[in-house]
Amino acid sequence: MINKRLLIKHLLAHNDENSFYDKKLKIDIGQKEGKAKFLKHICALSNSNPKNNSYIVIGVENEENNIVGVDFFDDSKIQNLINAYLTNPPIVQYENIPFPHLPDHKVVGLVTIRPTGKITSLRKNIWKYYGGSVFFRDGSISMPKVFDIEIKDVNSKIVEAIEINAQNNIEHTLNGVFDFMQKRKDYNPQYKVFKEYFVVCWAGQKKVLKDETFFSRVDIELVNEQVRLFFSALDEVSISIDDDSFKIIEYVNLGLQKADKYYQLEETIISFENNATYSIETKLLFEPPQYDKKALYHIYNANNAILEKLKTGIPLNINEELDLKNLPVTYLICYLNLFHDAIKKLNEAKPYLKAHSSELYVLYKESIRILRKLKYS
Repeated sequence: MINKRLLIKHLLAHNDENSFYDKKLKIDIGQKEGKAKFLKHICALSNSNPKNNSYIVIGVENEENNIVGVDFFDDSKIQNLINAYLTNPPIVQYENIPFPHLPDHKVVGLVTIRPTGKITSLRKNIWKYYGGSVFFRDGSISMPKVFDIEIKDVNSKIVEAIEINAQNNIEHTLNGVFDFMQKRKDYNPQYKVFKEYFVVCWAGQKKVLKDETFFSRVDIELVNEQVRLFFSALDEVSISIDDDSFKIIEYVNLGLQKADKYYQLEETIISFENNATYSIETKLLFEPPQYDKKALYHIYNANNAILEKLKTGIPLNINEELDLKNLPVTYLICYLNLFHDAIKKLNEAKPYLKAHSSELYVLYKESIRILRKLKYS
């Protein structure tokens, strides 16, 4: 098995950006420009390496290769985005890789691109790129090119050597387990060995509601590969385990007016096989909550009034300050109930929520995360 932390280190140490690997400080697929650039790089790396994996490392300062990290990114529907915009789409996996020197809320993003052996192109227009465009890597740059010759496979041996040098061993696995148990000792850390090979560690803040056990602030780490799943303090998660799998069901609180009401969002199952392989599969379980339209109109208009005060710098009263904390999720609920402009309003609020407090900005990002999961499903 490949230790993804070692793989990232080898990629950064072995080469500058080239035709089989790229590095970014961050990506933003929530905006059309960021989405288009990400798709361009996926297309170019897939075409330039038809017989081996390519990689994008995210959370690295370009000049000195300093690993600064990024926020956890759990968009399990990223393959749906790739399939929607690319012809002959490669298999793309985004993984969150922890590094010891980074804060707990930061990781390095690793995008693995597995080509199909066929030419990948844009399926339709996006931003300034036209449908039908084909991209290749020219050194460290993704460029549009006319494809009229056979692609030469020049990277397979290099990539294979890097991946071999990143293989896991007992020392790395034990160090990973000890490190996790020490860091998360405040939340009753546990571990389980699957199929006499894989080690999964997890920890979370436990709560019991109506005889059911839930967790928040959950970390789950597949230690063999240094891959981490993360659920914030805003999530409620149920965990079930058997000899072959580790299952997580994520819930989201979409109650109105301080009423807690939880809905299943997504199921993630890590399945372990006898041949030392594993898979991570996700399934969307979400059914949008439906609320009385008159009540929603009142809340929607109240949100808009608060947003206008934020824009003009007018101080909020005590009740409006309390309502402000619910503004992101209530805009999301309104959107799910066919208030189509609610997401536009939520995006307008982004800079003002960010400037107001870090707590509000986290709540904004949580609402956008849920929306992103739904959009590509």
